[in-house]
Amino acid sequence: MRHFAERGYQGARVEDVAAELGIAKGSIFQHFGSKAGLFLAAYRKAVSMLPAWLDAPEDVRERGFWATLVYWLERTEHLVQEDWVPYRVTLIGNYGTDLELKREINRFLVSEDPYGTLEFVEFGIARGELRPDLDVEIAASMIDWVAERLQDALVTAELDPGLFHRHGNRPDHRAARIGGFVELLRRAIGTAGS
Repeated sequence: MRHFAERGYQGARVEDVAAELGIAKGSIFQHFGSKAGLFLAAYRKAVSMLPAWLDAPEDVRERGFWATLVYWLERTEHLVQEDWVPYRVTLIGNYGTDLELKREINRFLVSEDPYGTLEFVEFGIARGELRPDLDVEIAASMIDWVAERLQDALVTAELDPGLFHRHGNRPDHRAARIGGFVELLRRAIGTAGS
């Protein structure tokens, strides 16, 4: 994972990984089939190291779906500071791979639901905070996609300071961005009383 995190998908070399491990390059190909297979294994491992939605502390979960969502959005920086390697590997998988590998990543995300988003949506529906008429799978896919993009945007100041060209990624806008995002999502999938 570290080689991919430091060098990106294109820059990481199988021979460097093999040399660091003290094994033959062919052993990696024998086990993983290709560089893409090695990366997919690294991606799966990286995602499994990141927390699921309902891994929030119990007192946060007791406050409900929206409090849990806000809890994780406000702690996005831990992805860069504490979990830099797995987070960087997920970013590379999401944005820096070819279409064929991206398809495999998407299959993994849909079939395994590593962030527990289906359970998180069902949690919100059971608590009466999300609309009961939602297609759970569509709602989970939507939450995964939009929350992931917001989190990526929140950490770009550290990863790529020039990425936000319109208004910059100013720290004073962070809370407003999170609040606006949650309100937009609440209006789309929340119940009237949530």
